[in-house]
Amino acid sequence: MATADASDDPDGEYDPDEFPVPALEARAQRCAARLREADRVLVASHIDADGLTSAAVAAAALERAGVPFESLFSKQLDADDLDRIAATDHDTVLFTDFGSGQLDLIARHEERGAFTPVIADHHQPADADGRSPSASGTESRPVDTEFHLNPLLEGVDGASELSGAGATYLLARALEADGTDNRDLAALAVVGAVGDMQDGEDGLSGANERLVADGVAAGALEAETDLALYGRQTRPLPKLLQYASEARIPGISDDEAGSVEFLSGLDVPMRDDDGDWRRWVDLTGDERQTVASALIRRAVASGVPAERVDGLVGTTYVLADEEPGTELRDVSEFSTLLNATARYERADVGLAVCLGDRDEALARARTLLRNHRRNLSEGLQWVKNEGVTTEEHLQWFDAGTRIRETIVGIVAGMAVGAAGVSRSKPIVAFADAGDGEVKVSARGSGHLVRSGLDLSAVMREASRAVGGDGGGHDVAAGATIPEGEREVFLAAADEAVGEQVK
Repeated sequence: MATADASDDPDGEYDPDEFPVPALEARAQRCAARLREADRVLVASHIDADGLTSAAVAAAALERAGVPFESLFSKQLDADDLDRIAATDHDTVLFTDFGSGQLDLIARHEERGAFTPVIADHHQPADADGRSPSASGTESRPVDTEFHLNPLLEGVDGASELSGAGATYLLARALEADGTDNRDLAALAVVGAVGDMQDGEDGLSGANERLVADGVAAGALEAETDLALYGRQTRPLPKLLQYASEARIPGISDDEAGSVEFLSGLDVPMRDDDGDWRRWVDLTGDERQTVASALIRRAVASGVPAERVDGLVGTTYVLADEEPGTELRDVSEFSTLLNATARYERADVGLAVCLGDRDEALARARTLLRNHRRNLSEGLQWVKNEGVTTEEHLQWFDAGTRIRETIVGIVAGMAVGAAGVSRSKPIVAFADAGDGEVKVSARGSGHLVRSGLDLSAVMREASRAVGGDGGGHDVAAGATIPEGEREVFLAAADEAVGEQVK
């Protein structure tokens, strides 16, 4: 399969020497100037793959600019977190991959001089009352900070065109001094974007394409047209097909014996000289073409919908400097590795891996990854066994303590398309968060978003109706609500989805 020419802008006009997203250059330069003036910077970031890569991009850029910094991570930037941040002696705080949705809370600390906030985020900004404009049915009272870098403020879609790591990458470009070239950091920004589900079958789009072009130009990233299944670098071929959720093919998906039988019928050696199963990365170009073509024919013959068949092949991204056959080579697998660290209270490990530690930190991350995969597998099996409850406009399950609240959203996304879980309705998942709170995660699809779905608004509206809070993106969002409020929350969420999707 072929390597795509990712250095070309879709309109053929992108000059790599220009600022990647001109609409955001002024904001990025203003934020960069404030950071250069700081004696020390506290980098505060989210705990998912996008948040970790955001922090890593910020850390590398600040170090190259000679700006001292420290870092911390939070799974949800709330009032208590901000109080703790304000109690430190940092006069400048750089918020990455969150902050926009907490502008109302941050502004209170800024007004009393606790710290100067610099925000590089892509989530919906809140108004003075903590509401997002899309979620508020009343006139909002805008609130902002002088140093705010968010694509939504300049008409760029933060859900599909630029992630938190992407916004932070633009800040890194603005921090470049004479002789400094931060384009290599675009590779981490692409990991963040893919980890935030911003890629489609044609790869990344919009502003993200500029980041891909920068990464390719820097020699840090390669874009390829390839089989678009997760695990191309590390999974043995039967497992690659068995666990593929991108297009469920009868007799292959969720069927180990069926996957082995399918592969054994092809004129391609499937085992190496030691008798072990080969991986996709071990196949030659012609062998990949043979397997991909046979898989597509099987999918068509099995009645898999055309759009799912088309999605079997697409644009994929690999990190050019990483060893082939490892979790770090493919951006999707890299993002999973990062989720396996921060979502288990080891964000420090994920950050170290992003910044180049291939010894102790990588070994620890791989151990965490094995645990993460086991938890995801067990969580998905639990959902398949228990099933989901279907409302008029959405479907849901309550995992209680059976699925960790930091991964319940990932499990929900994986469950879509499984037996009994519809692709035509958003899925909402509940998990116990402790201290009398419940974590809610919601996942949609591109088709539903095009039909009007905005889960950020749904989560914010429904959670505030029961004394909680929430937000996120149109296709994926979350909330925290008090225990005992599930039914009221569901009623409000179901009504909100029904009003959006026509």
